[in-house]
Amino acid sequence: MASLVQGVYVMERDRQWNRHGHDARAPAWWRFFHFEVREVLVDAADSSIFGAVYAFQPPWHLLDPAAAAAASAPHYVVAFRGTITKKASASRDLALDLQLVRNGLDRTSRFHAAMRTVHAVVAAAGHQHHHRVWLAGHSLGSAISTLAAKSMARAGVALPTFLFNAPFPSAPVERIGDRRVRQGVRIANSFVTAAAATLLHHGSGGGGYDAFAALARWVPNVFVNPGDPISAEYVGYFDHRKKMEDIGAGAVGRVATRNSVKDLLLGIGTAGGCEPLHLFPSAVLTVNRGASPDFKAAHGIHQWWRPDLALECAAHYY
Repeated sequence: MASLVQGVYVMERDRQWNRHGHDARAPAWWRFFHFEVREVLVDAADSSIFGAVYAFQPPWHLLDPAAAAAASAPHYVVAFRGTITKKASASRDLALDLQLVRNGLDRTSRFHAAMRTVHAVVAAAGHQHHHRVWLAGHSLGSAISTLAAKSMARAGVALPTFLFNAPFPSAPVERIGDRRVRQGVRIANSFVTAAAATLLHHGSGGGGYDAFAALARWVPNVFVNPGDPISAEYVGYFDHRKKMEDIGAGAVGRVATRNSVKDLLLGIGTAGGCEPLHLFPSAVLTVNRGASPDFKAAHGIHQWWRPDLALECAAHYY
């Protein structure tokens, strides 16, 4: 999946550098894995390529429907790139990053275009095969994938989703060196968050809880690096749930895990508001524990196909 997301990055770079035909470098990223591009997603605001719809074209020995590989493979993958800081796309991408922090990405034209495409691809796949439509994204693209997947999950369609270095807009507690200090900060934050949620949701009928619980059957695959300040907090977010259970504060932890103080104060997650983007009921969390000397290495999409990956994987269910 990471290679297909990289294919979108390279398509946009090909566009910026006017590389066409045999000079284009993007096709190698999907053809090696037997995919072809069915649709290219272009942002109307700046004409940049931000996503693509890939169709799996298996080789002849995988065409047998009974083959295990064919049975588990996607029919389509909708992939979204993250921010590119080159001149031709930086302005639009950074503006969307700001909307992401403000939890307003769902109101942007790029997301609306992405959502229309996801609906169309799911419809083309058919009701019995919607699980063969996969979503993937990196960084900003992960946020778009998350919004689309949550929307589909609430409609009863749980799409397999692969999120690489998904943004977690919160204080980077995971980067505090002392484990006991990290735990203390998280425990205190959980009690503050639960108290704020109880006060602000009073009389709302528990709508925020129902909306969050409705997502539990959607289990995204989340890939993070503890050295990445943008995504690292997912490590603590999921581990902290068990810690709260262990100290007898599971009820507080369950309230805190579906809320954030910042978003509560902004009216996000309350009755009538949209849910905070970065909060997941369930996930399969994969953590890259390999050496990452700088931000580029820790946040970059390229880390996910390195041959020396040191991965830890755990499933978390709500």
